[in-house]
Amino acid sequence: MTRAPCIACDLTAGAEDLPGGRIRQTTSWVVEHCVGPLGVGTLIVKPKRHVVHVADLTEAEAAEMGPLLRRTARAVTNLIGPDQVYVCLWSHAGGRPVHIHWVVQPVTRALMDESGHLGPGLQEAMFQRGAQPDRGDVEAFAARARRFMAVPA
Repeated sequence: MTRAPCIACDLTAGAEDLPGGRIRQTTSWVVEHCVGPLGVGTLIVKPKRHVVHVADLTEAEAAEMGPLLRRTARAVTNLIGPDQVYVCLWSHAGGRPVHIHWVVQPVTRALMDESGHLGPGLQEAMFQRGAQPDRGDVEAFAARARRFMAVPA
């Protein structure tokens, strides 16, 4: 059976341009900077293999997931200093399940005030606005995150 095209898989495989490159990888997971309008410092944590349901994670993938999400949130917290770090599962595109990925997003009071929203409304407002972060800023943050995450926890 052939699966539909998957940008998450294409980014992992290097078939799509990924500003900042890969930040961290474990046996089963990859951490990359978000490619979209969610701002500098927003990271994506996704399984290396194509998985569309959390229930389909292997025991090994599930065991790695929690510590990696925590480490990624710690990197964002330490490097940005936000008021909060949102960690949310995204898994739909066009109304159908796609490659699961956790969005680890720094949220500041200034960002909430600028958009007039918080939580899912903030993310929706950022997508509607569509402002892409500066590539140089993304690459600089990714380099800092890579160094932070390379140090043993």
